[in-house]
Amino acid sequence: MPNSLDIQLQNQSTSSEIYAYVTGLSLQQNAGSRVLIKSDGRSLYFPANPPKILQPLAEDCAIRLGPPGSPPVTVHCPQMAGGRICVLNPTDANAGVDFTFAEFTLNGHQLFANISYVDFVSRLPVALSLRDGAGVQHVSGMASDGLARLCDGLRDQAGRDGKPWDKLIVPDKKGGGPTTPLRVLSPTHGNAAGASFAGYYEPLVEEVWQKYHESTGTKLQINTQAAAGVVEGAVNQGGQLVLGGEAFGKPNTADILGCNSGPFVTGPSPTRNAIIPRLAAGFLRSSLADCPDHPSPPETHYRREPTNHYARLLHEVNLDGKGYAFAYDDVQPDGGADRSGKVNSGDPRVFVVTVGGGNAYVGDTMPL
Repeated sequence: MPNSLDIQLQNQSTSSEIYAYVTGLSLQQNAGSRVLIKSDGRSLYFPANPPKILQPLAEDCAIRLGPPGSPPVTVHCPQMAGGRICVLNPTDANAGVDFTFAEFTLNGHQLFANISYVDFVSRLPVALSLRDGAGVQHVSGMASDGLARLCDGLRDQAGRDGKPWDKLIVPDKKGGGPTTPLRVLSPTHGNAAGASFAGYYEPLVEEVWQKYHESTGTKLQINTQAAAGVVEGAVNQGGQLVLGGEAFGKPNTADILGCNSGPFVTGPSPTRNAIIPRLAAGFLRSSLADCPDHPSPPETHYRREPTNHYARLLHEVNLDGKGYAFAYDDVQPDGGADRSGKVNSGDPRVFVVTVGGGNAYVGDTMPL
């Protein structure tokens, strides 16, 4: 595994004003510190703790990609751990900035990168390509009209079920006016846009609790895909779902959308920690009520109400159907096709990140 990697960045949008910022936690020099790569695509900048919020960087870290059709810009990246950035507060000074991101971690074992919609969807699509000694991995992302198609689907769904899917659409108040979308928030953050989904999943939870109650004789099976193997269980007389000796209370809508609260909080038990992603994914995809064996295949996802139509539509508008629509969207049956939009390798040779969706495609080839 190399100590560093050259990342190629390419503008496939219609704008000549595209800048990249590469940031993460350094794993080598000043290990554990926040680091950015300067505008030259090579030098490192370790920012000091600012005296207050919204302070400008002391160094120029805006890497210009050049106009559409320009050769890719190469950024020399040391080992670092990544993380996502999002702006949810509509009064924040940066709320109107048109931005997108891809996550990656480069460490001593591998490069792992993905496109993520866990928090929001930008109107700037991102695609990833990775070549290693075994071949090419490619995540297509959305075409340039992907956000518009997603918004159309959300508006249509809101008209069908009366839920605030359309309120997840954040308008571009600066450049395009109130009817032009800037981004779409995940329903996990719906309250930031006045879109409350309180109580939405509770009917499904009740149905699941009734189906797998021990009095019915129907068992729920979870393949932990870990040391615990396949665990099964049912809802006991105390109202808890017991799987592999681990007891789970009823989740509410916020627990299901966020996947990290209520019964989905991880802890010291490896068995519980392996059950949680698969159980949470089954609820969010609304497949628990129909399928007793999990993880269930994609054809069982989002087929009944209530379900996460944000996630359903995202997979539909991504050209290859891939992308993290929620935190555990990498859950899949053994041998199943990846749905999460990730690329990874312990032997990365060429890593390309393209933005804009202008030449988005499906297939295992490199864009350069």
